[in-house]
Amino acid sequence: MLAKLDKKRKRSKNNSFSLFFLALIFLMIIVFLAVSNYRISQKRAELKAQEKYLYEQLMILEQREDELQIQALGSESEEYLETEARERFNLRKPGEAVVTVLPSEEDEAKEKTRQWWNPFTW
Repeated sequence: MLAKLDKKRKRSKNNSFSLFFLALIFLMIIVFLAVSNYRISQKRAELKAQEKYLYEQLMILEQREDELQIQALGSESEEYLETEARERFNLRKPGEAVVTVLPSEEDEAKEKTRQWWNPFTW
C-alpha cells in the first residue's frame, strides 16, 4: 500500500512539473506575441507618418506640375516669347533704345576689395 502511495506522489510531482513547464511555455508564447504586436503597431505608426509625408509631397508636386503646365501654355504665346527675348538677350525693336543700369561706385569698390581667397567678405 505504501508503494502505491509513493507512485502516486511521484506521478503528482511529475504532473505538477509538467503543468509548470506548460504554463511557462504558454506564458512565454503570450509575452512573445505581445512584444510582436507592440513592434508591429510601432511599425504601423511609422508607416502611417511616412504615408502622410509622402502624400503631402505628392500634393506639392502635383501643384507644381499644374503651375508648370500653365507656364508652358503661356510660353507658346507671342507676347511671352517677345518678353523673354528682350530680358535674356537685350533685343529691341527698331526705333527703341536699350537702357543699361551700371553698378554704383560703392559696389565696384566692394568688388575690388574682396580678396580671391575669401569670397565671403562681400
